[in-house]
Amino acid sequence: MAGGLSVGEVARRSGVAVSTLHFYETKALIRSDRTDGNQRRYGREVLRRVAIIKVAQEMGISLSDIGAALQSLPDGRTPNREDWSHISRRWRNDLDRRIRQLQALRDGLDDCIGCGCLSIDKCALRNKDDRLGHQGAGPRRLSVG
Repeated sequence: MAGGLSVGEVARRSGVAVSTLHFYETKALIRSDRTDGNQRRYGREVLRRVAIIKVAQEMGISLSDIGAALQSLPDGRTPNREDWSHISRRWRNDLDRRIRQLQALRDGLDDCIGCGCLSIDKCALRNKDDRLGHQGAGPRRLSVG
């Protein structure tokens, strides 16, 4: 990659700190080549990859899931709309599942607020199904050892 972008140029153009770019490299989310003077040089495609990483992180996608998605992209080519469409479809189902889970948690909280009892021994949220309560009071899951 003769020439290429310096780490400072990528940081300035992407709005990401140099330390973050180094971190992304350690996680194999982006890659650079080294000059004879051991300076990092990035291909222009790294700018799009960093943009994808930033958007995905804002959506709550884990770095491991981002890494897996980026692995599916051809190395050395700027990701395009088709690539993004493919990647984002993979994440959509997970986001929908998480949204449903959060809505269920919110609805449970609404039920709890409406109840007003906050009874530790009878609360369906705090002590659902009370599986260990029939054994009596006190801790039941301590291991001695």
